[in-house]
Amino acid sequence: MKRVAIAGGIGAGKTAVAERLTFLGYRVIDADIIARKVVQKDQPAWRALRDAFGTAVLDGDGNIDRAFLADVVFHDENALRRLNSITHGYIGSEMARELDETEAPTVFVAIPLYRSEHRENLRLDEAWAVVADPKTALERLVTQRGLSEDDATARLAAQMSNDERVAIVDRVIWNDGTFDDLYGRLDEALVASGIA
Repeated sequence: MKRVAIAGGIGAGKTAVAERLTFLGYRVIDADIIARKVVQKDQPAWRALRDAFGTAVLDGDGNIDRAFLADVVFHDENALRRLNSITHGYIGSEMARELDETEAPTVFVAIPLYRSEHRENLRLDEAWAVVADPKTALERLVTQRGLSEDDATARLAAQMSNDERVAIVDRVIWNDGTFDDLYGRLDEALVASGIA
């Protein structure tokens, strides 16, 4: 089995690439989906978040209020570190479990916060990054996701830079145009890596 990470900051297009790969029939394990799963009510990560941040992070049904928590952590570096220290272990364990249960010849792992240690921890063969100019990413977050410019700027600032991300991956897929442009670059990457 070939294991390939798909990294990318917020607004870069990692989700579009993951969705396209799924459409093409590839197995994709998405850290964002797993992150939602591990914080479901009464799960260990849910309890740890409630204990760390208080009941203010819970909505009326007792679920994690993701919008409220995001507003807190993307404006407070210490809170973001606390969130990551709580959730990353649970997310990583679940990703490893799903990888080990996958029998597909190629599996992609979408990891927004990809770090070099993921390569060894998840036994990855390659890491790719979907990258967009910060101004383009900011515009996408405001126009497509409805974030305020201040909120979008705070979220972008909390992540590693494009240069940092590019330095730790094997292949870069620039996403500065249309979906067709992006899909064409993805096709090129699949061929160049001997997958397609």
